[in-house]
Amino acid sequence: MCVRHRKGPIVVGVHRYHEISEVNHAILNPLAADQLLAIGDLCQLRAGQRHLDLASGKGEMLCQYARRYGTTGVGVDIHLGCIESAAAPALELGVDQAVEFVHGNASTYAAEPGSFDVVSCIGATWIGGGLPGTLELMRPPVRSDGWLLVGELFWSEKPPAAVERALDLGDAVVDLGTMLTRIDEARLDLVEMIVANHDTWDRYSASQWLNVSTWLDGHPDDPEASEVRQIRNDSRRQYLEYERRYLGWGVFLLRTL
Repeated sequence: MCVRHRKGPIVVGVHRYHEISEVNHAILNPLAADQLLAIGDLCQLRAGQRHLDLASGKGEMLCQYARRYGTTGVGVDIHLGCIESAAAPALELGVDQAVEFVHGNASTYAAEPGSFDVVSCIGATWIGGGLPGTLELMRPPVRSDGWLLVGELFWSEKPPAAVERALDLGDAVVDLGTMLTRIDEARLDLVEMIVANHDTWDRYSASQWLNVSTWLDGHPDDPEASEVRQIRNDSRRQYLEYERRYLGWGVFLLRTL
């Protein structure tokens, strides 16, 4: 979740690493499939509603909601590989005519004001420079009675100063009380949330270790292999030593005031 490179020459980009480590992941965050669907149930989504997903990844949310509720949607992602990957589940689920995936910068995507019933940004608040800026980006396209869905890290337990320094997340990650303050300051109402637990975190994180191991076995002479292995080793230790205890992750359901 919080992969960062060690110091020194960078060969493997963060997105390239995630291509390898999340190769068989449909959901690119620590939520389970039933939790993803529970969000749509809580929003009481229905046929004909429109959904804009900013930084949409492989498109699992848009596709599952289109199949389950009959919604239509647009997903925007800056990574072409994600856009290409999203085509497969759309076809498999029979919703390829209901969803559209756009290769572009989610932070500058031009949407008509008030044209969507749901606007989501799940685990990618970097598009707005953090939670406050991302909420500002999300608000204009949503209808006055619509939903904003934002996925974000938070401190589940106040970490010691040494852990904060080791994770080096700055003020991007805050406790839930401070997150609520930021949501209040954006003139939005937090009405529900779905939060990852240790089991879903472990499935998301530990499965990446196996994916990387499998890739390394198949690419022993790849010029990226050494750094991919090092990033896996560093991120695995970071998760087990710090993240599993101190970090939480959830999707927060917001309404406009």
